[in-house]
Amino acid sequence: MRYETLHSLQIPKIGFGTWTIGGQSAPDPTVDESSELALRSALDIGYRHFDTAESYAGGHAEEILGKVVREMRVPREHLFITSKVSPDHLHPEDVLRSCENSLRRLQMEYLDLYLIHWPRSGMNLAETFQALNQLVRAGKVRWLGVSNFNLKLLKQAAALSETPLLTNQVPYSLPDQTYIKNGVLEYCQQNDILLTAYSPLKHRYVAGNQVLKSIAQARGVSTHQAALAWLTTQPRVISIPTSFNPQHQAENFAAADIVLSDAEMARLSMGKH
Repeated sequence: MRYETLHSLQIPKIGFGTWTIGGQSAPDPTVDESSELALRSALDIGYRHFDTAESYAGGHAEEILGKVVREMRVPREHLFITSKVSPDHLHPEDVLRSCENSLRRLQMEYLDLYLIHWPRSGMNLAETFQALNQLVRAGKVRWLGVSNFNLKLLKQAAALSETPLLTNQVPYSLPDQTYIKNGVLEYCQQNDILLTAYSPLKHRYVAGNQVLKSIAQARGVSTHQAALAWLTTQPRVISIPTSFNPQHQAENFAAADIVLSDAEMARLSMGKH
């Protein structure tokens, strides 16, 4: 596993996203067993960065993640746990309450990283960050970040965070390069902020892209691995794919060790077929 190193932290290039663990927007007990098996498999493979949110399965994803970590007796200091506060909870008192609730569901004493999940129109970002900074000072949260922020909001957040803003988590993949075009990636790279790519694998695109196929075939890897490697080869970019399939989990994890050449990166970025 390759890592991004910044602010004395080493963060895996590939983490594990927990959207659909325990359900989607609400808890779904019928997927509890498969969710626990997926997390157990991920931990066995070596995943140590897990990304969750209070809104995932209505908080149930956090409960299942905490349960599996405890049952597998993974030392807390070996894990990097990210969670997120929902846009409906950005008032300072709500931020503090949301964090406490996430910690209670996880049964953990602190979060490594806490994000604003989505910006909200009319939000008072300064007040929200007062509460977020308070959580860091109290030791409940180690690092702060945001998600789905455009360049203007990202700059505001970076200025308001008392500790270095760690990440902006955004949709980023070969077919979706919005956050290159809007200047966010360049700003992150110039200011030591991680860009965390979610939804990194667009399966129809991956299946039909001839450049990906040729690069993957030449390297003896899957097209999905080549697509992830396009992300993780970039400086200050990490990714959090999700899979319930142990083989796919292992392939995703191994993709972090594939470093594409400048020529391969250019071919993929230009979309040559």
